[in-house]
Amino acid sequence: MTTARKTTTVFLTVLSGLLLSIVGLTQRWPAWAWPLLAVLLLVLPATIFRIAAMRRGTVPVAFEEQLTAAPVERTNHRVSQVVLPSKWADYDFVFSATVRWYLIDAPANAPVLNPAGLAVDAVLKRARAITEQREPGRASLVEQELSGTLSRMLPEPTGHLQAMAENIQLVLAQQDQERLDKLADIRKDEEVWAHQRKYEQSRRRYLGEDVLKDTGSAVVWWLTKNDEHVERTVNDLALLAQLTSAANDTDVPERLQDLISQQAGEPTTPDFPGEGPPPLPQGRETATMHLSGFLDSIGFTDGDVRRPMLAAQIAGLVKEQNRHETAEEIQHRFDPPASIAPDDDEAPASGSPLA
Repeated sequence: MTTARKTTTVFLTVLSGLLLSIVGLTQRWPAWAWPLLAVLLLVLPATIFRIAAMRRGTVPVAFEEQLTAAPVERTNHRVSQVVLPSKWADYDFVFSATVRWYLIDAPANAPVLNPAGLAVDAVLKRARAITEQREPGRASLVEQELSGTLSRMLPEPTGHLQAMAENIQLVLAQQDQERLDKLADIRKDEEVWAHQRKYEQSRRRYLGEDVLKDTGSAVVWWLTKNDEHVERTVNDLALLAQLTSAANDTDVPERLQDLISQQAGEPTTPDFPGEGPPPLPQGRETATMHLSGFLDSIGFTDGDVRRPMLAAQIAGLVKEQNRHETAEEIQHRFDPPASIAPDDDEAPASGSPLA
């Protein structure tokens, strides 16, 4: 700093002397002015710089403070197709990302290390802590969660560097994804089937425990179905009594047997020329024939797809009452195996149409 000041003083002194010499020559100063000019050129600049230095004072300049800090070196490494566990056994996520890190200042005697390995290991441990708690069916959602968690620079366990990850991709193997899709379809189908089964059981309970509980309940139910047509319901009273008896596997009440006999004696249209209605079989076949007559009366004749469906529901109700033989007879009569045709003796009895 002192050398620079002296150089500046000499330069200004010489420059000022030249300028004043030019002025003195052009103005033809007297001879006594030149020695005075020389003294001023030597004394005046030195005095001015001394005064300026005293006003400014001494300002120590630290060289280290003017140095620019060394840039932090950041590097990255691409990680591809790393398998990470999920919450379900044997269903693994496939993880890919770009790992970034920067080294923390270490002492001179620090061991030589592989920063890429430390950074990748730290990122994978952070990712695994999340994936092993997540179900594999939501891979895209877990990917977004990892993107947020791994986007922060955090120190790795050894303390040598800080690491983060970006450009994260998390997927399932194609075969595992197909299996999960199939399982999801099955669960949906099972749920639909469970609701259908519950609906069917509810209908069977309704028919068995409410509608067909006894003849009176069946009459009230049929009366509401026919818009309160009393005469029509009275005409069907015998069929309702037979149906109730078949559903509960009991005999027809004595007070209604005469009514059934009267309706059975009414003329009916024979199925074949010259033949009358087939005689009602005795014993357990009576319940089957009563049910057949009821189905005919409401319009569910042979060939109607609703006839075996309703008969199967009634057979289920009878089976729930521990009347397995009767239920099997009903099932055999209205829904026989493909190789067995119904006997002629089991032809449905005709009744008055209710539809």
